[in-house]
Amino acid sequence: MSFDVDASAYGRSMGRFAEALAVRFADAAGVTPGQRALDVGCGTGALTAELVARLGPEVVSAVDPSAPFVEAARVRLPQVEIRRASAELLPFPDGGFDVTLAQLVVHFMTDPVAGLREMARVTRPGGVVAACVWDHAGGRGPLTVFWQAVRSLDPDAYDESGLAGAREGDLADLFAAAGLRDVQSSMLTVRASFASFDQWWEPYTLGVGPAGDHVQRLDVAGRAALRDRCASLLGDRWPVEVPASAWTAIGRTR
Repeated sequence: MSFDVDASAYGRSMGRFAEALAVRFADAAGVTPGQRALDVGCGTGALTAELVARLGPEVVSAVDPSAPFVEAARVRLPQVEIRRASAELLPFPDGGFDVTLAQLVVHFMTDPVAGLREMARVTRPGGVVAACVWDHAGGRGPLTVFWQAVRSLDPDAYDESGLAGAREGDLADLFAAAGLRDVQSSMLTVRASFASFDQWWEPYTLGVGPAGDHVQRLDVAGRAALRDRCASLLGDRWPVEVPASAWTAIGRTR
């Protein structure tokens, strides 16, 4: 799956959900003034910007493995320390942050437990580690209609329901395996509005993430068939408001 795409493509595909989720996620993690925070897998900076608004740029750091996303986040938030790095190898010393967060990232980590252990390592003893992942397995993520259409045309197609953290209880289990304590799990729901079917469909053609990869692999006829199936599932009453729910886990370091 690819995230080495133009940053604006991610903004059009997931940004409208990620911006709203960042507020709910920071609330759930208890982000308050006086803390030092790290955003792991910052993407184009949705959560980073929310952390800056609450804490100030001088106490917020961020990392992402995608060079285009890092550059976009640096342009958006020039006063913030933003580095190119993976969750599994964070370029920070032990215990430097009060709260370390990963929004919509754990399911794309090469080794989720190792990534969460690294997040715990750079968080002070008794500090907070938090993560959230869309409820792909439960059919309540933002891509539910898309993957329903894909599976109706190709029942064997890969979707995101099997990714780490994408089902009830999975994130909490990963947190426990990473050695975090007092883990609490909940669900956060946000909504995004789309004025037309074309506005809803266009982001899937941009090559972002597993959904974008799937569309990129289709031939012209396959894309047309998938587009038509999505349109039939969504109906013809626009604008529409799409709900999206994410599983959230919050734990403390030892």
